[in-house]
Amino acid sequence: MNFIYFSQQKCTSLNGKLNNGSLINSSYHQSQLFPDNSNDESWSFPMDVNSLNDSSSSSSSSSSFISNSSSSVMTLQDWFEYDEILRLRQSTWKREEYDLTQNLEKLDRERNIHIRELKRLDHEDHSKFNQNNILNDRYLFLTLIGKGGFSEVHRAFDLCEQRYVACKIHQLNNEWKDEKKVNYTKHALQEYNIHKNLEHKHIVKLFDVFEIDTDSFCTVLEYCDGNDLDFFLKQNKTIPERKARLIIMQIISALKYMNSEVKPSVIHYDLKPGNVLMGTGANSGEIKITDFGLSKQMYEDVLDENGIDLSSQGAGTYWYLPPEVFAEGPKPPKISSKVDVWSVGCIFYQCLYGRKPYGHNLSQATILENQIILNVKEIQFPNRPQVSNEAKLFIRRCLTYEVRDRPDVLQLSEDEYLKSYCKRTTFTLYSPFSCPR
Repeated sequence: MNFIYFSQQKCTSLNGKLNNGSLINSSYHQSQLFPDNSNDESWSFPMDVNSLNDSSSSSSSSSSFISNSSSSVMTLQDWFEYDEILRLRQSTWKREEYDLTQNLEKLDRERNIHIRELKRLDHEDHSKFNQNNILNDRYLFLTLIGKGGFSEVHRAFDLCEQRYVACKIHQLNNEWKDEKKVNYTKHALQEYNIHKNLEHKHIVKLFDVFEIDTDSFCTVLEYCDGNDLDFFLKQNKTIPERKARLIIMQIISALKYMNSEVKPSVIHYDLKPGNVLMGTGANSGEIKITDFGLSKQMYEDVLDENGIDLSSQGAGTYWYLPPEVFAEGPKPPKISSKVDVWSVGCIFYQCLYGRKPYGHNLSQATILENQIILNVKEIQFPNRPQVSNEAKLFIRRCLTYEVRDRPDVLQLSEDEYLKSYCKRTTFTLYSPFSCPR
């Protein structure tokens, strides 16, 4: 006769022979067998391993758990039934936990939306263009969309073209020195001169620019009814690989245009989720890149095999900039379209894993002070969520540390990871209401 002893401290194992030599080895954690509050008493029942499968023996014995030292026999069938009850309870609790987690995430997303809207309303209340102004005898201001350090963007209606537009107002601070005002105006005009010549389906169009007064002027842009990728990631954390790859493909399509069909070619230099606008409704799935305030043109007279001199070192968003722009020396660093390739790799990584590849949760000051990007090592990929090896290799190519080994935009546009997608869908037609799996 053998015994199994269960206690709140530990659970022993039964090793016995059943059915002519087959082994049974059963060990359960205390929390599985005793989910309710129990006394620190041992539970036991006598078990004859040769009679566990004997129905006549089982039916003649008592089959209930009794504590407080009043022991009785529990059959193997009773044991399995109780085990199944515990498993069902566990499954129910896991489902309830999942539902609670989903509700918590939903509430968190709603909170973010409300906080964002409260900030927007506060900025709108303090804007001097909140009275449905008509500027340049053409643009009727409707609502404030967003506000940055030295500019604010309003949704407006073009009375001449009968369309909605985004009016970006650039305001000079009266406390600035004349040199800073001249420098800001210079960069704004440079942005306009570059942006006005760009015509691509994945680039926000620039329609117009005009002066408001001596301290402010306005650029009129294509209006995109949707949020940017940065806000989408804050709300959803990650994006499935298939959708993330589509976003990257569209960004690269725009970059390829800027480096092959535009003369002189253009480096965006400030690619980040906040500068990627996502379409909604009829434009769902489409993206457009915006904000060419830091963009560079690669004129042939200043271009060599390594690129052009970086004239604005220190500007930009450090999490998405490559090591070469942080290099220090007697001469300014050289840059090329490979800067944007690095940024693409960072954006793709963040879409897939919900975190930046380098300097995540660090401030720009900390990144610069500790030379985080200059000292980056080989990229590390989390175990979750699952991502294809092809995607990881693509990211590695984008985030190649040595500039000479990193592909440029045109080379990246021919990458096999992007081409494999095209091969699978080249000869397949889909209705507007379906999509490829």
